[in-house]
Amino acid sequence: MSTVKHVEANAAQHDEDAISSYLNAHPDFFERHSELLAQLKLPHGVGGGAVSLVERQVSVLRQRNDQLEHQLRDLVEVARGNDELAGKIHGLAVLLMSAGDRQQVIDILEEQLRMEFNADRSVLVLFGGDSTQSAQFQRYVERDAPTLGSFKSFLEGDTARCGTVRDAQRDFLFGAENCEIGSVALIPLGLGSKQGFLAIGNRSADHFHPGKSIDFLSRLGDLVAGALAR
Repeated sequence: MSTVKHVEANAAQHDEDAISSYLNAHPDFFERHSELLAQLKLPHGVGGGAVSLVERQVSVLRQRNDQLEHQLRDLVEVARGNDELAGKIHGLAVLLMSAGDRQQVIDILEEQLRMEFNADRSVLVLFGGDSTQSAQFQRYVERDAPTLGSFKSFLEGDTARCGTVRDAQRDFLFGAENCEIGSVALIPLGLGSKQGFLAIGNRSADHFHPGKSIDFLSRLGDLVAGALAR
């Protein structure tokens, strides 16, 4: 008995596939047989009852339209955010070009990251220099310092990185007491992080997620590296 049901099920599936293929190959079928549209009834998705094929098509089109409108709104928001960020980077570039010396470059960068880029915490790590001149924002350290061990793979690359911050990285950058930093963007300064790197921390673990676009972060790194090299 089960074998008969299995054969019948396969035959029914074959018939459905054949009908589906035919309709796909002849999209004008219902135009040539418009009387069928009024006869076809489909179960309503909510609350039971039945609706005509035309009503179901209208409902599907409305749903797709709502989805497209939602996607469009998302794209517009992303475009606005990118325009705003581009404007801030342009403003930072103008200020950095007017800086009189290296320390002024650093001071301008710290202020702009805090006020315009809404950085919860940021640290500029520079290789070499006098470590006694280190402060909360600027940090001078030798590239081969053991404290940079947790940044090894990042320093060997040439691209910005985003993600959750590891304990060793958080302790070095922000101090063990700043456990509220959940994610960080690491931005190399110069090819192979020759001059150092910039770290921007955010309290949210999802803010600097690995899938975040790094285009603007890379531009920021190039800008800062160029200003520091002057």
